[in-house]
Amino acid sequence: MSTRILIDHRAGGAVSNGDGAPRALRHPEKAHRPDNPIKRKPDWIRVKAPTHPIYHETRGLMRDNKLVTVCEEAACPNIGECWSQRHATMMIMGEICTRACSFCNITTGLPKALDADEPRRVADAVAKLGLKHVVITSVDRDDLADGGAAHFAAVIAAIRAAAPETTIEILTPDFLRKDGALEVVVAARPDVFNHNLETVPKLYPTIRPGARYYHSLRLLDRVKQLDPAIFTKSGLMVGLGETRLEVLQVMDDMRSAEIDFLTIGQYLQPTIKHAAVDRFVEPAEFEDYAKMARGKGFLLVSATPLTRSSYHADRDFAALREARNAKLRAAF
Repeated sequence: MSTRILIDHRAGGAVSNGDGAPRALRHPEKAHRPDNPIKRKPDWIRVKAPTHPIYHETRGLMRDNKLVTVCEEAACPNIGECWSQRHATMMIMGEICTRACSFCNITTGLPKALDADEPRRVADAVAKLGLKHVVITSVDRDDLADGGAAHFAAVIAAIRAAAPETTIEILTPDFLRKDGALEVVVAARPDVFNHNLETVPKLYPTIRPGARYYHSLRLLDRVKQLDPAIFTKSGLMVGLGETRLEVLQVMDDMRSAEIDFLTIGQYLQPTIKHAAVDRFVEPAEFEDYAKMARGKGFLLVSATPLTRSSYHADRDFAALREARNAKLRAAF
């Protein structure tokens, strides 16, 4: 069973293995940055601590299979609700990311070698949970020649074998400078291909410095070119300093790439060393974004303060499939 990490958010991401050993930095590249005080969350964005017994069952299954979840590693606010419904987003290829995005709480550094048995363990957990729909994401693996594309394909194949009725959604890295990697993943035929643009272009240098906005956009466009049957999905965080017009322009860019599903959620600052929250976007603004996005032609939109990429993913996939079918029926 893997050792769990305890995070001290007040200490700017310092970590301990819980046994009193000296602390190490979860985000060493951020240690020199000035502190950004964490703002008090408004009432509409607070969540209760998880207590449901099924939450603990789900947590135990993840431990027994030595699996990493983005729910924990990224400190998702919805973990109590999702795990209490046996929904968990599994994070493959380890728990250390080669990127250092200023919004993300996943540990950064040099990852370990890929675990060849991980696809089997992921598939086993999916089967035991009895999932109708599963979301698989990963850390960025710039250290690998293919960015981990073959590992994604192996996980998809293992799930298809162990749980053939389960639909599969993947949330991938950008495979920047990894020629041929995208084609390998698309050939494995996930049901949903998600890659988040995260923010508006002007904020990339500070929020997502290792990525390129137009590369990410072309990645999603290329998925549709390779296999139009695969649903594409992307997400944005708001509250980082973007303007309404900039968000609407990103929506237009996404539609030009034929992206089917848009998610928009409030950015929450993980530690004092991460990017500061510019403001807490009010629920009425999220409703306005959702209305505008639907008018631009997205098949499905989820825009609320607590929306995250895989939040209610099983329910949303059913709605996404029905929206496509309704559109096809209307065309004949």
